[in-house]
Amino acid sequence: MAEVTLGNVTKVFPPNVVAVKQFNLQIADREFLVLVGPSGCGKSTTLRMIAGLEEITEGTIRIGERIVNDVPPKDRDIAMVFQNYALYPHMTVYKNMAFALKLRKFARKEIDKRVREAAQILGITELLERKPKALSGGQRQRVAVGRAIVRQPKVFLFDEPLSNLDAKLRVEMRAELNKLHNRIATTMVYVTHDQVEAMTLGDRIVVMHNGEIQQVGAPLDIYNNPRNRFVAGFIGTPPMNFLEGKLSARNGGLVFEEGSASIPLPARFAPGLASRVGKSVLFGIRPEDIRDVAQARETEPVFQLKTMVEVVEPLGDEMILYLKTPTHEFLGKVGSHGGVRDGQALDVGFNLDRVHIFDAETGENLCLSNRT
Repeated sequence: MAEVTLGNVTKVFPPNVVAVKQFNLQIADREFLVLVGPSGCGKSTTLRMIAGLEEITEGTIRIGERIVNDVPPKDRDIAMVFQNYALYPHMTVYKNMAFALKLRKFARKEIDKRVREAAQILGITELLERKPKALSGGQRQRVAVGRAIVRQPKVFLFDEPLSNLDAKLRVEMRAELNKLHNRIATTMVYVTHDQVEAMTLGDRIVVMHNGEIQQVGAPLDIYNNPRNRFVAGFIGTPPMNFLEGKLSARNGGLVFEEGSASIPLPARFAPGLASRVGKSVLFGIRPEDIRDVAQARETEPVFQLKTMVEVVEPLGDEMILYLKTPTHEFLGKVGSHGGVRDGQALDVGFNLDRVHIFDAETGENLCLSNRT
């Protein structure tokens, strides 16, 4: 087991493409850490630098107490699971899992013990004599994970391992990876562009954009307290709504001028936002905090807004509503039993306890210090 520490790590590809910039992070021993962000944000490059598959341009990487900048991948005591499984098609499952140990000249008895223990953990004991072509996608992914487990490394690295699976298998494998982490209690670093995977798997999430860390924290902390507009819009399904407008002072408090309505803000926001009166800001609210007024809870401080329903997307027990006012379009999420239809007028309620105000230019969340 080992901590992984990245100090001011930068990666520049020729001629002058900065893929990762001043990356600072300490990954705790036995932590499940997820790097998440859109394609091209630098998350896979960061993982490959930890693995030693990419040389770093600047900075320091430690695994445990050892600086590994110049240590080859085979000597870093890590195991990596790739997106495409990378199984040898001519070998059985058993031989695929045993191969790395045979190269390291482990005793046959020890190899057999490790392979069968890993197969039992992953529930693939009955597949050991099959070849990869006789396996489903989920089974192949389990074999790839098993090949990493038998090495008993200090750190597991996962590079989008579920992206080739169908939706049902992805859900199943997320649960399997969580169980695996609980059973073997090893440091894991996981890369994905899927924020649902990040939220469900990670002890902590690192949100990346343009090669830089945007925010690090526990999944629910990032969801509830996004540091900036990018994080707020990336984490959450459907994404947060952003309405453009200005702040005004009224009756001793602040209101957001949406264009067709004036939305009062919580009193606790006033001290931090007083200097922004008259300036352009972004009003952020998640679709799940916009409800049909008839479905809103009595305890919520709700602001009612008249809208037109453009499109309804039924999801079973919930519906996604595409809503429109004279000045904005945004999404709401309501219960399906309300019977909302395309084209109808609908009064919706904004849960004012859950709103965010962002700087229109920098994207900074201006309300973090004032949230309860």
